[in-house]
Amino acid sequence: MPSSRISPGIVLLIAATLVGGLAIDMRTDIVGQTAVSIGVWAMLLFLLSRMADGVRCALMMCLVIATIGEVVLSVVWGLYAYRLGNVPLFVPPGHVLLLLVGLRLADHVPESAARAILGCAGVYSIAVAAAGIDTLGIALFAVFAVASYVMPSQRRLYASTFVLSLALELYGTWLGNWTWAAVVPRLELVTTNPPGAAGAFYCALDALVAAASLQLAPRWRAWTARAKADVLALGP
Repeated sequence: MPSSRISPGIVLLIAATLVGGLAIDMRTDIVGQTAVSIGVWAMLLFLLSRMADGVRCALMMCLVIATIGEVVLSVVWGLYAYRLGNVPLFVPPGHVLLLLVGLRLADHVPESAARAILGCAGVYSIAVAAAGIDTLGIALFAVFAVASYVMPSQRRLYASTFVLSLALELYGTWLGNWTWAAVVPRLELVTTNPPGAAGAFYCALDALVAAASLQLAPRWRAWTARAKADVLALGP
C-alpha cells in the first residue's frame, strides 16, 4: 500500500469534514444529505488530483470495494441500517478519506503500538464474547488478526485504521446516523451498537485494497505511462 503524504492540515480538514458532515446529516433530510455528499465528493476529487498515480490507483480501488461492501453489509445482509434507509452517497468517499488519514498516521505508529492495539482488541473481543454481550466480536477480531498475520507490513495501517474507524463508529452511532442490528441476521450472534471490533471491517477493506494494489497498480502505471506517451506523441 503506497504511503500518503497529505499534510497535517489536510488531516484536520478531513476530520472536520467527516465529523461535521455526520452532524449536519442528522439535522436534515435527503436534500441536505445530498449536499453533504457533494461536499465530501468534492474534497475526495480534489485530493485525488494531488496524489501520485500509485496512491490514486489504491484510493480508487478503495472507493469501488467500499461501495460494494456497503451494499452487501447494509442493504443485502442488514448488519446495520442508515437513518434514512439508504446508503448515503457520502459514505463510500468517506471510507477513502478515512484510509487517507490512516495511511498518514500509520507512518507514525510504532510496531509495538500496533501489536498492543491488536492485543487489546483480542482481549476485549474474548471478554465480551464470554459475557455474551458481543459474540460477533470474535469473528471480527479474527479478521483483524489474520490480516495482520498475512500482511505484516501493513500491520501499522490496520492498527491506525482500527482505532480511527472505532472512533468514527462510536460518533456516528451516538448521533444516530446508523444503527447496528442487535442480533446478526442469519447468524446466531449478538453484538453491540457499534461492535467494539467494528474496525475489523475497515481492516478487511484495507487488506483488499492492498491486495488489489499489488495486482493492479503495475498495470495502472503502465496504462498511464502509455497514455502520457500518446498525448506527447500528438505534439502541440
